[in-house]
Amino acid sequence: MAKYDKADIERRMTGAVDSLKHDLTGLRTGRANTALLDPVQVEVYGSMMPISQVATVSAPEPRMLSVQVWDRANVNAVEKGIAKSNLGLNPMTDGQTIRLPLPDLTEERRKELAKLAGQYAEKARIAIRNVRRDAMEALKTDEKKKEISEDDRKRSEEEVQKLTDKYVAEADSAAEAKEKEILTQ
Repeated sequence: MAKYDKADIERRMTGAVDSLKHDLTGLRTGRANTALLDPVQVEVYGSMMPISQVATVSAPEPRMLSVQVWDRANVNAVEKGIAKSNLGLNPMTDGQTIRLPLPDLTEERRKELAKLAGQYAEKARIAIRNVRRDAMEALKTDEKKKEISEDDRKRSEEEVQKLTDKYVAEADSAAEAKEKEILTQ
């Protein structure tokens, strides 16, 4: 079992929050954002790849995304990947460029997206709590091995709990801000 390492715990909790923030940028709010297509996987050359590895995504207008496919042979695969992604986008192909006009969000779709933001936040909270659990187990192991005293373990456990509370609050505020942004467009 690994020894208790505060820096590693903070790094892992920060990673969970950063991952959440990245996932939230992919949720559509009504403005074109190239991160919207980050989760899209495309089947090319016999394997699944992120769209960013086969095309350049840009936002030439506030309500339009443009996907410039590098290899003409992959245009159909990219189009299929976007259609399968369940993002509610209707690809329009023009040579090697695929235009994606962003439709207005319906009230129902806004609520779905806000709910998805909540699910992303819950995943981040679970990841943070798993880091806390690992840290608590490491502290107990260190105490059993007589590497730290009971007082040190308790003090460190309080420290871990404070870090957990801090990062859970950070995840919650990021998700709340995104939900508000989605619902008030």
